[in-house]
Amino acid sequence: MESLPTTVPSKSERRARSSKSSQSSSKPSVIMAFFSCVAWLYVAGRLWQDAENRVVLNTILKKSYDQKPKVLTVDEKLMVLGCKDLERRIVETEMELTLAKSQGYLKNSRSGSSSGKKLLAVIGVYSGFGSHLRRNTFRGTWMPQGDALRKLEERGIVIRFVIGRSPNRGDSLDRKIDEENQARKDFLILENHEEAQEELPKKVKFFFSAAVQNWDAEFYIKVDDNIDLDLEGLIGLLESRRGQDAAYIGCMKSGEVVAEEGGQWYEPEWWKFGDEKSYFRHAAGSLLILSKTLAQYVNINSGSLKTYAFDDTSIGSWMIGVQATYIDDNRLCCSSIRQDKVCSVA
Repeated sequence: MESLPTTVPSKSERRARSSKSSQSSSKPSVIMAFFSCVAWLYVAGRLWQDAENRVVLNTILKKSYDQKPKVLTVDEKLMVLGCKDLERRIVETEMELTLAKSQGYLKNSRSGSSSGKKLLAVIGVYSGFGSHLRRNTFRGTWMPQGDALRKLEERGIVIRFVIGRSPNRGDSLDRKIDEENQARKDFLILENHEEAQEELPKKVKFFFSAAVQNWDAEFYIKVDDNIDLDLEGLIGLLESRRGQDAAYIGCMKSGEVVAEEGGQWYEPEWWKFGDEKSYFRHAAGSLLILSKTLAQYVNINSGSLKTYAFDDTSIGSWMIGVQATYIDDNRLCCSSIRQDKVCSVA
């Protein structure tokens, strides 16, 4: 039996085969290495870009923080919080509450009448920071003090000195008034009113509003601080007018509007009163009386009521637009020589 011939490869043939085998096995490794390198470069690039973006963002945020105001105004806070509509609703609600309170739907916890019964009158005596001696004079004459003042309130008459706050809130002027009020308990302090000569026409709005909100009375009376009162005579006059709705009572007068700047009783808005420049009929400011309905009207509309140079003409302008009953009583002409008058110039 013959054997098959066996061919033994030579050395050169073995080298060639080994070289081919090695080339075929190294190609996938090179490709994998290439993709790994590309992937590494991509990841490194993203990390570097993110780091750079964070630096830029931090710079912008720091600059924005440094530039923003440290203290925001109320309007800015409301704008940030998106509460403008809520602010409007709050204002509307406050107006509705004020109207409801003035019409008697809400019980006022600060009422000066301890029994809850309706008072006859609230008398507000205008006063100022420099009028301490004059207040003491009134306390020693027609105005009761201490227990006598409380007994008068039981009769339905409340009397208070009316004063605002100093332009420099909390200064020695305010502190002295607070101390005097703590000792005497006969002040109505208008917290929202600045006590200054040029602000006097606005004071009457604050007085009637505060009086209506604090006491339920038939009449509200404004008296200047240079007037002496016949208190019993005034009470008798008011008793005779009980139940008279929309009553505007006082020493009625009119007169020329002073257009010359620097003159006494100068009216800066004189041109509004026509070519003849005469005031409308109004009660003299020394002592004037509004019934509850009219005082409520002032309270509700105080924010929009126009004031002129003087408080009595300002009130007169408000009464023109409502159904007020004008009552001209000569007993309230404090500068007259009548014997039966209820007031006189001190």
